[in-house]
Amino acid sequence: MNSFISWIGGKKLLRKAILEQFPAPGTFDRYIEVFGGAGWILFSRESHAKMEVYNDVNNELVNLFRVVKYHPEALQKELDWILMSREEFFKAIQPARGLTDIQRAARFFIAIKESFGTDCHSFGVRPKNMQNAIIFLRRASDRLRNVVIENVDFERLIKTYDRPTSLFYLDPPYYGAENYYVGGFNAHTRLRDILGQIHGSFVLSYNDCVEIRNLYKDFEIIELQRAHNLTAVGGGGKKYKELIIKNF
Repeated sequence: MNSFISWIGGKKLLRKAILEQFPAPGTFDRYIEVFGGAGWILFSRESHAKMEVYNDVNNELVNLFRVVKYHPEALQKELDWILMSREEFFKAIQPARGLTDIQRAARFFIAIKESFGTDCHSFGVRPKNMQNAIIFLRRASDRLRNVVIENVDFERLIKTYDRPTSLFYLDPPYYGAENYYVGGFNAHTRLRDILGQIHGSFVLSYNDCVEIRNLYKDFEIIELQRAHNLTAVGGGGKKYKELIIKNF
């Protein structure tokens, strides 16, 4: 199934190629998405392993996932009669105090769905059936029923869930596009160092650049191409080079 949201750097276009690099089903019993985002790889199968973990450091994103998991009907009710509307969008992104988690999730859902390129800042001038998106939340909730949802730094998460039978999928902010993410990201080397010490397996998505190739020269590197959807990197070409890196 699809994710219930889009997100910057989302892996909708690459999920098939990424899944082809996973170990055979049944050879791992823990599946952990370290930089969860929209969870496109998580949602691509009914289940990856007995234990599944979704993590992200973006508090609003994690709150939305938790509300979708535990309170889908309340979120749907909060979103009743929402349309693709410039007025609704700018209302949703205005600072507000005293909101419940469900209200926060509803506002963030609107900001994602109605923004241009999922930037949550500018209104996306295009038609969209918001009611279909709201109805889909029930299916997303069912998929998340047994997923552990975390909101911690990647190093802490990896150390917590690392076992010989763990599979980590990582989609960190890409080199040169870090400022597009809340809080930025300046830990590419720290991530490499942690992954070099784990007992489990990892599959890692990155942009193809000299810096990342040098960092991961001791691991297997697979080259891919996809349609370009990050204008901050690569000059806006039609094709964008990606790497899949793994330790097995």
